[in-house]
Amino acid sequence: MHGPRHIPLGYGGEFDAISAALHRWGPLAAGVGDDCAVVEVPPGARLVLSVDNAVENVHFRRPWLTPEEIGYRSTMAAISDLAAMAAQPIGVAVALTLPERWRGDFLQLCDGIGDAARASGSRILGGDLSRGSELALGVTAIGHVTSPMSRRGARPGDAVWVTGRLGGPLLAVRAWERGGTPADDIRTRFARPVARVEEARWLVAHGATAGMDVSDGVASEAGHLAAAGSVRIVLDLDRLPAWAPATFDDAARSGEEYELLVTAPADLDAAAFASRFGIALTRIGVVEAPVPGAAPVEARIAGVRTDTPRGHDHFPRA
Repeated sequence: MHGPRHIPLGYGGEFDAISAALHRWGPLAAGVGDDCAVVEVPPGARLVLSVDNAVENVHFRRPWLTPEEIGYRSTMAAISDLAAMAAQPIGVAVALTLPERWRGDFLQLCDGIGDAARASGSRILGGDLSRGSELALGVTAIGHVTSPMSRRGARPGDAVWVTGRLGGPLLAVRAWERGGTPADDIRTRFARPVARVEEARWLVAHGATAGMDVSDGVASEAGHLAAAGSVRIVLDLDRLPAWAPATFDDAARSGEEYELLVTAPADLDAAAFASRFGIALTRIGVVEAPVPGAAPVEARIAGVRTDTPRGHDHFPRA
């Protein structure tokens, strides 16, 4: 192998497996082998990092996805958190808990991790490997940014915008849980999400005031933006861009979308965005001043108030 390499490791079954993964990743994992990763950021930039966990039978089930897709999806979900801050990815560190029944799929999982790192312009910085009863990938994503996009900052008068189309992951899970097979485009939407890294940087450059990625559903994420900005958000559910045959409610509740939900001026050039990135940017609501006693998020269909859909919650209230 030519070019930069990882640091040689010692002996033992665990380190043999890690060495095999590092060889598989090649230049993506150059320099890995010390106890910590050394990360450089450009002058004037700030380091940003996020940790995301993907657990078997919580975030996915083995029959649904190939090992490569599991590795890819878990890694891209963490990188999406960098996109939520309009950060440029530097790399990822992966803590992998590997049950014995998954040992034969280890390198395929690594292939997916490498694909996600490569697709996002980042690299692999290190990680950890251990045994466990369930497959779990804990991915730490590291990036840099000069002007981060925060959840704070939404202002009364801003419009609420979302990238892409919604509802695909929910449709895929629904099909699998009913014993069926999702349509190819819906399955791909679940298995191969795309972190909107460059899209986020464009949105910040064009006036986005607050934003985050959609991991638990648009309606839930709108609540976070409203709370962080001390504002009220009104969502027009009938404007949500949805994958057929998703309903408005499906599009509002569907999690693990990894699209961007932002507040920005109402005259944001959605056509220029679509031309640049090949996906839609859709205005789906408005930011208002808070109303004492009123819910922070109000949902409407055709201008008529309706129940606000709930998104995913790992620990729902009783």
